[in-house]
Amino acid sequence: MKNSLMIREKDRAALMQLLARHLPGVTAWAYGSRVNGMAHEASDLDIVLRSRDLSPIPWLALDDFVTALRESNIPILVEARDWARLPEAFHREILKEYVVLNTSHPEAISPESGENTGTMFSTSLNTTA
Repeated sequence: MKNSLMIREKDRAALMQLLARHLPGVTAWAYGSRVNGMAHEASDLDIVLRSRDLSPIPWLALDDFVTALRESNIPILVEARDWARLPEAFHREILKEYVVLNTSHPEAISPESGENTGTMFSTSLNTTA
């Protein structure tokens, strides 16, 4: 398991600027192949956006962010999804392995260590009753 995100640092910096400009106060987590090490050069970057209180992010703000992503110089497709609009089963899959991209609010702190994160979390979820 890798302890990093498979993306160029300058592309990550550009993504952070777009997040700060269009979705201040929203935390972004990366998940999927660019986190789990299965990515190839043309793989997209999957991110989930989490508002401070985990309520849905307004559609207009999401649309502005996605438009800015499309118009940016980031050379890979970035698929952004709102945590509040995803089914619980999708939440469980994301929680298995993700990277916190920004730390806009306290939920971006590792629950295990209390440390600021820029690294991957991998959790084992017990699905037995």
